Amino acid sequence: MSKNKNWSIDEVINKVSEYMDQGEIDTIKRAYEFAKIAHKGQVRKSGEEYIVHPIQVAGILADLHMDFATISAGLLHDVVEDTGVEVIDIQELFDKDIALIVDGVTKISKIKYKSSEERLSENHRKLLLAMGKDIRVMIVKLADRLHNMRTLKSLRPEKQRRISRETLEIYAPIADRLGIGTIKWELEDTALHYLNPQQYYRIVQLMNSRRDQRVSYIDDAIEEVNDTIDEIGIKAEIYGRPKHIYSIYRKMVDQHKQFNQIYDLLALRIIVNSIKDCYAVLGAIHSKWKPMPGRFKDYIAMPKANMYQSLHTTVIGPEGKPLEVQIRTEQMHQIAEFGIAAHWAYKEGNFEGVPESGDNSKLNLVKQIIELQEETDNAADFMDGVKGELFGDRVYVFTPKGDVYEMPKGAGPLDLAYMIHTDVGHHTTGAKINGKIVPLDHQVKNGDIVDIVTSSNSSGPSQDWLKLVHTRRARNKIKQFYRQKDRDVNIELGMDELNKKLHEENYDPKEILTDENLETVAQDMHYQHADDLLAAIGFGDVQPTGVINRLTEELRAMAKQAMQNKAQKDVLEDHQTIKSEKNSLQKRDLDKSSNGIYIDGVDNLLVRLSHCCTPVPGDDILGYITKGRGVSVHRKGCPNMKKAEENGERVVAVFWASSKNKKPIYTANLSVEGYNRSGLIADVIYAINNVSKNVTSINGKVDKNKMVTISLSLMVRDTEQLERAIATIRNVSDVYVVSRAFR
Repeated sequence: MSKNKNWSIDEVINKVSEYMDQGEIDTIKRAYEFAKIAHKGQVRKSGEEYIVHPIQVAGILADLHMDFATISAGLLHDVVEDTGVEVIDIQELFDKDIALIVDGVTKISKIKYKSSEERLSENHRKLLLAMGKDIRVMIVKLADRLHNMRTLKSLRPEKQRRISRETLEIYAPIADRLGIGTIKWELEDTALHYLNPQQYYRIVQLMNSRRDQRVSYIDDAIEEVNDTIDEIGIKAEIYGRPKHIYSIYRKMVDQHKQFNQIYDLLALRIIVNSIKDCYAVLGAIHSKWKPMPGRFKDYIAMPKANMYQSLHTTVIGPEGKPLEVQIRTEQMHQIAEFGIAAHWAYKEGNFEGVPESGDNSKLNLVKQIIELQEETDNAADFMDGVKGELFGDRVYVFTPKGDVYEMPKGAGPLDLAYMIHTDVGHHTTGAKINGKIVPLDHQVKNGDIVDIVTSSNSSGPSQDWLKLVHTRRARNKIKQFYRQKDRDVNIELGMDELNKKLHEENYDPKEILTDENLETVAQDMHYQHADDLLAAIGFGDVQPTGVINRLTEELRAMAKQAMQNKAQKDVLEDHQTIKSEKNSLQKRDLDKSSNGIYIDGVDNLLVRLSHCCTPVPGDDILGYITKGRGVSVHRKGCPNMKKAEENGERVVAVFWASSKNKKPIYTANLSVEGYNRSGLIADVIYAINNVSKNVTSINGKVDKNKMVTISLSLMVRDTEQLERAIATIRNVSDVYVVSRAFR
């Protein structure tokens, strides 16, 4: 894939012309013209015309060789959300498939939720379930997310981090499970750049510093492998594959390794013509170099769930150094890079719904997602299950009949029993692994043969099993068994819990717990009836506090408004008092104003500079009227002033007063982030002394990744001197970030 390529619409058309007929190309052109008109006048945060984004999405999809409907949907994917166009318009102007994909990608947010986390989970659930209708929905969404990640620098830092976390938790794992490695790696590397820039740049720097050595080593290895393969008469393409930055970072964190302890920064990839050639080349490699024990993996005989196939081995290569080798056919390589897109599932007629089960199923992920949706009651639980079970590490086990089951790491025999069938799970009495009896909390491993022992006389699952199972599916099946068994009792318990909580918060239960209110809240929380919600509360699935918050939302909003009205009245009275004091005082000279600050229209008030953001002359500032302590001066953008700025309460305009005399000095707080090498703090202090001799405090904190955060305070006369200090510190070796600190 062309990383960070800026596509023009002509380049997109030229790309699709390589594999589409003229009628399909004309549809894409019409989609572009329609999107261009619909988005006319709209701009992105970067200042670009909005149409640039759909073009880039279409370019990414064209690079994947997607069909005309997918690329057309890529051009149109935001018109329903961001313009007045409706899905029915797209269906009438184009076709049903394009409209279905656009509808699936569109972020639907009509339902109001209490928390942004809940709203985010609900949007993700809808997105994942849309895959059940058409897998191309997710491929368009991945292309959309990839371009958004490429242009993330235009957003605020906190939004960059939120989107990057979401990308690592949801979208990169989806790309992995769909086998689209070319998108997965770029999403992960870009997300790391924003979530941990210090480690990102450190790894890049270390990789670049030793690049020549690694390139020379891999060139020698390629030459030796070429000679070895030529001897057995097999044609092959051989090249070095650099390890991705996020992969190196995860290995350093998970295995507690330093960069110089990671040997597989480069690997050999060998592309041959047939599966027979793959194994022949493997034999030749092992005869040339000694293989390392436990490092051989046969993903050809046992493909990954995302259809990935390849032979992996690590050998003691040239110079006695470990060398990773991957061997695959060209078709396997295409699937490794482009995953399900390389399979053209839509041309095989399998894109509507879930395909047949068994070895021909290429969309097993979709089936699992739909099953998980049917077994969970709310969006948060659903997303927890997706992240924990579908996108986590996997193990593969066999039944005595030879059937293969993919399970999350940490799962046990009970999880497998419920995966086979609910009745098998309910009637389980024991388990054997590799012929030996094991306890039900035993964790299965790759290649285990698991035999579930059942009995028709079993009375059903024990509640203790909830502590033994690992998967959400098994846990939900056990809970469903007891919900149905004790449903009436749980409904009464649920109602009692709500009554009790309402009394504790001084509400009248008779006024609030009406049938109408309970039904409304139940539907908001995705329960069919109020009794279902009450039973869930009684069983312990739902906390009564959240339900009470929904039931009393209007009453609390009214109370809050009344308090705000009273607060505004108090502020007005305080302001009148300040004006009265001002009229009775004589105006002072600006040069003598408190702390060098002039308050617009007010004199002789106590003024103090806030310690949380330490403003200095040259900063944009504002004042906050405190009760009994005068005016507190903050930098604009100070987190402690966010609410006051939004409401305009007690905020006054303040200015730096010009001084004819010697300027006073002010405290400024800085945060310095870098790699924790010996002597770093001493070098930082030495750098500061070239600009300001007055460092009043300094301390450092080291995290588990050997990154240090230095907090320091120094005395400066204005922002000009402070900026010189910041620039000087940035030039210190192994310092990555220097910024003004908020405390």
